[in-house]
Amino acid sequence: MPRRTVRRALVLMGTLAVITGPAACGGAEDEPPAPAGSSAEGTFPLSIENAFGTTEIPGEPQRVVTVGFNDADFVLALGVTPVGVRENLGDYDVTKRPWAQEQLAGAGEIPTVGGEEVDVEAVAALRPDLIVGVYSYMDQAVYDQLSGIAPTLAQTDEYADGATPWQQQTLLTGQALGEEDEAQRLVDDVEGQFAEAISANPSFAGTSLAVDLTGVGSGHYALGQDDLRTQFFTDLGFTVPETSTDVSQERLDLLEADVLAVNGYTEADAAADTLFSGLDVVTQGRTVLLGSYSGAVSAALGYGSPLSLPYLLDEVVPALAAAADGDPVTTVPALG
Repeated sequence: MPRRTVRRALVLMGTLAVITGPAACGGAEDEPPAPAGSSAEGTFPLSIENAFGTTEIPGEPQRVVTVGFNDADFVLALGVTPVGVRENLGDYDVTKRPWAQEQLAGAGEIPTVGGEEVDVEAVAALRPDLIVGVYSYMDQAVYDQLSGIAPTLAQTDEYADGATPWQQQTLLTGQALGEEDEAQRLVDDVEGQFAEAISANPSFAGTSLAVDLTGVGSGHYALGQDDLRTQFFTDLGFTVPETSTDVSQERLDLLEADVLAVNGYTEADAAADTLFSGLDVVTQGRTVLLGSYSGAVSAALGYGSPLSLPYLLDEVVPALAAAADGDPVTTVPALG
């Protein structure tokens, strides 16, 4: 992947944030764990079009390596434990992921296959029969290398890199694993939970929301629809800008919206940032602090998976409701 592409991907993920593939302590040279069995009843062989070509999968995958920053969550959600994953680039200890403890139970250490860049040799050493990287930011050259090892599921050209909706990523992954029915069930279940949250909070509909990533660029970075993390909010009915943008200290007004969600700040951090704490959206009690990048809320937002999204609904929706109720007296709980 070209250096500028890697840098853009890291900014979109938040250099300090945890929008990374589920990692573990093991290295690629460790003896790979035995793959979890699958109950897939899909029809193989099958073909899936992607942005770089066609993924041809001859039979039900038994050894799956995930090279995307969140793809392991999707594989785990479909009942398969990967034999290798992309390592964590942020501060969050992924072994503490509260939304994936059941799926990771008994998995032990899972070898890693690179951080900023995919370690192709480490992938090959794990002898995969399927490589999953929908959220990997891979380019044609990396895809070609990985495809020489095993069938590789990459992003489609329907969405910008890093912006594939979680529904589509779930369905793509389910198709590749021969678990299309289970993938659709997962999508329906999580969408149903969003529908319940929307029904309970009709004020979310059409409410403008700014998502601030702190510690990036000039100190603040406003996320747009081209970033995976904003889909959680738009799925609840909020509106966000189309594109992400760096926010200089002189243009903090770009963060003014009906509601502001801040990724990376605790209450102490917000209080110490005098320009930020003077924004109307902050002083009027319309700001949700999602906590530090080492916290589970920030991590769950980064994963954006059918495992982490229900966790976010439980943790974040009450705070969003307090921020969007139009009453400055309402206390908005800090998260993370």
